[in-house]
Amino acid sequence: MSKERLVAFTDAVLAIIITILVLELERPQEMTWQALWELRTNFFAYTISFFWLGTMWVNLHRAWDQVDKINNRLVWNALVLLFFSSFFPYTTSLVAVHFHTSVAQAFYGIVILLVTACNVWMYRELEHLNPAISNGQGFNILDRAGMLDIALKVIGLLLSLTIYPPAMMWVVLITAMVIVIPRSI
Repeated sequence: MSKERLVAFTDAVLAIIITILVLELERPQEMTWQALWELRTNFFAYTISFFWLGTMWVNLHRAWDQVDKINNRLVWNALVLLFFSSFFPYTTSLVAVHFHTSVAQAFYGIVILLVTACNVWMYRELEHLNPAISNGQGFNILDRAGMLDIALKVIGLLLSLTIYPPAMMWVVLITAMVIVIPRSI
């Protein structure tokens, strides 16, 4: 498979996932400002998921622009990444409705961590296949900031399970704003 076909497939699936995200937004019972305000956790969860997936898409494109070679293992990695990413509309709808519930937040956090693990695997494979990248121009996904990102997500998951269920969503927001998005710009 060519790099271009894999990029096109990844783009298409991520576009569908993001579209489903917005379709899953709950509609207000009546059209008032108060009714919209009551759906604020829905909008919050949607916003975090949309921008998290969007940032992943931006970073993937930046990576694909730097590589020449792909292999079947990378194709399978992309498929697994998209599989876990496809859970975003479902888990986002769960945390939107059950924002203060540990199980919903933990499930969302597990999906976040699985997609993050797939990203790490993908970037490592891209560096392995394209040695010019690893000669000083690597993706540095597991540098200090990358390790901090993963550690904070694990802490968020643990806090969601034990003390404060919404911790996972807040940690995803904080890591995106402080670590992930600034690295993408």
